Amino acid sequence: MTDRVPSFEVIDCSQDRALKQQPGTPPEPLRSLPVRPAKRPLVKNAILARLPIQQLAAIGECLKPVALKERMVLQEPKRPVEHVYFVESGLVSLRVVTAGSMLETAVIGYRGVVGTSFLWGAHLSSNQSVVVFPGSAYRTRVDDLRRIMKVHPEIRDHLFEYVQALTFQCVQTGLCGVRHHREQRLASWLCLASEAVDARVLPVTHDYLSSVLGLRRAGVTETLIRFEEQGLIRKMRGVLQIDEHKLLEEKACCCYKLVSAAYASSSVRTLGEEQAS
Repeated sequence: MTDRVPSFEVIDCSQDRALKQQPGTPPEPLRSLPVRPAKRPLVKNAILARLPIQQLAAIGECLKPVALKERMVLQEPKRPVEHVYFVESGLVSLRVVTAGSMLETAVIGYRGVVGTSFLWGAHLSSNQSVVVFPGSAYRTRVDDLRRIMKVHPEIRDHLFEYVQALTFQCVQTGLCGVRHHREQRLASWLCLASEAVDARVLPVTHDYLSSVLGLRRAGVTETLIRFEEQGLIRKMRGVLQIDEHKLLEEKACCCYKLVSAAYASSSVRTLGEEQAS
């Protein structure tokens, strides 16, 4: 296997540019970055960033940069899973949709991937995946990724490690919804979303938080006002800024720390350790 790295386009992943866009505005155009044969492409997605250069070169040949636009539906339930998205920036909401109602089970940012159900043989998606914050991703066809993983099974291992954390978040979210009160759940969601996008400015509205958490809008507004009075956040038009992340963590339920720890453990091995092994 050669060490040549394909010259695929690299997207500007600046968190400020991605997150300061107001809802409804298109993401900035994708930019290409010339890559030297022995130099790693600059990727922010945590799974791609951890791959040794040979594996990254192999999967890079099948990656296509795509813009993630607000409200863009990446997958629908009971539809064939055709593509996998390695998120670079922005935020994707993973949801269960049934009988006209919706429950968010997880949020996916630069640490994750959309479309991993193919790993356990599922041909149809069981969830809906919708872009919440605009950003960017690298997309590949499921068939191409399967072919690459046959040659580089380590890529499958990386994906499985992530899927374990994602599955844990989905299960923990269900428990959280019936066990913890409004303030805890709201603080937990804000902390997890902030970590998922690696930013403190979140373009969310009271209506959105009410819908994904299954809470009354008036209750969400009341809680956010209290958080602002305590100096934890600042509400501005169309965005919410977290000023005291540590103090907000103290308001969150135990689910936040458990889910955060699950994602941390899924990427505990560093690139250097893997190359040395």
